[in-house]
Amino acid sequence: MLMHQVHGDLYHRQGKAPSNFATTLLAPDSGVVQDMLKDPYNFDFLTLSDRMAERDVHRGLLSHMRDFLTELGRGFAFVGSEYQIELNGREYRLDLLFYHLQLRRFVVIELKPGEFEPEYAGKMNFYLSLVDDQLRHPTDGPSIGIVLCKSRDRLVVEYALRDMTKPIGVSEYLHTVVPSLPEPLKSSLPSAEELEAELVRAADDLQASASDIRDDN
Repeated sequence: MLMHQVHGDLYHRQGKAPSNFATTLLAPDSGVVQDMLKDPYNFDFLTLSDRMAERDVHRGLLSHMRDFLTELGRGFAFVGSEYQIELNGREYRLDLLFYHLQLRRFVVIELKPGEFEPEYAGKMNFYLSLVDDQLRHPTDGPSIGIVLCKSRDRLVVEYALRDMTKPIGVSEYLHTVVPSLPEPLKSSLPSAEELEAELVRAADDLQASASDIRDDN
């Protein structure tokens, strides 16, 4: 863990994310929670194309949960993905829900593959209200939200968070980019469906050959 954080330049990323913790949390909680955040988060264990969608990042983090938890830091316990909360007969889904064992509070993470938009803060504020009302135990601290974006303008983030009542932080994330294939090359390669069909045929042929060998013996 120590070597991972040293190579990941943790010192220059820890506690650097813009947030409204100073106005929504009491001291010393505000400083402790602020130090929990990083900016940017390093997701180099993901290899995604330059045209990734939110679901691609989501699936990648779930399939590398151990690496994801290591990058988040100590104390995070995974609660659920696409966590469902109902309000007045309508369902809402949180991208990722964690519980922080040391801070004793829920942490909601929303993933955005593009640039931060001000409306993301309002949506997170709403989600945190739902979590506090439906999941939070009386002994828990206020739930916090982290919006992870591919990029963000710090000044836009500060204005978006200024009048929010729930504690929210916004961080960028980095990942390994696999360039998209040129269109002419794409057309010359088999599709995922064709590859799957070919693998099925190869498995059938292998099974038939094995059956023939057994019959000969």
